[in-house]
Amino acid sequence: MTPREQKKLPHPRSAEPLRVTNRHAAGIDIHANVHWVAVPPEDAPPSSADHPPKLPAHVRSFGTCTADLIALADWLSQCGVMTIAMESTGIYWIPLFELLESRGFEVYLV
Repeated sequence: MTPREQKKLPHPRSAEPLRVTNRHAAGIDIHANVHWVAVPPEDAPPSSADHPPKLPAHVRSFGTCTADLIALADWLSQCGVMTIAMESTGIYWIPLFELLESRGFEVYLV
């Protein structure tokens, strides 16, 4: 058996660093039973005692009940977030989207 020929990739160009366009932004991954939220590390308040030890302080999970969605919106306000990108493949984004918009956040479904 002959060895497989390695594909030669071009040398990467020296790229300029990414430019931050929305400094106070968050990302939310929407699921049926849990929403995962990330904010910039420097914007996150210290973790609470019940925060999972292996999870960074700037990443939190929230349930999907109304009280959980309100807690999520409160945490984003506490972090100084102004813009939010939400990812969802189902309809689970609708209640959170409406709540966040009513709180004055700039929300994008991506």
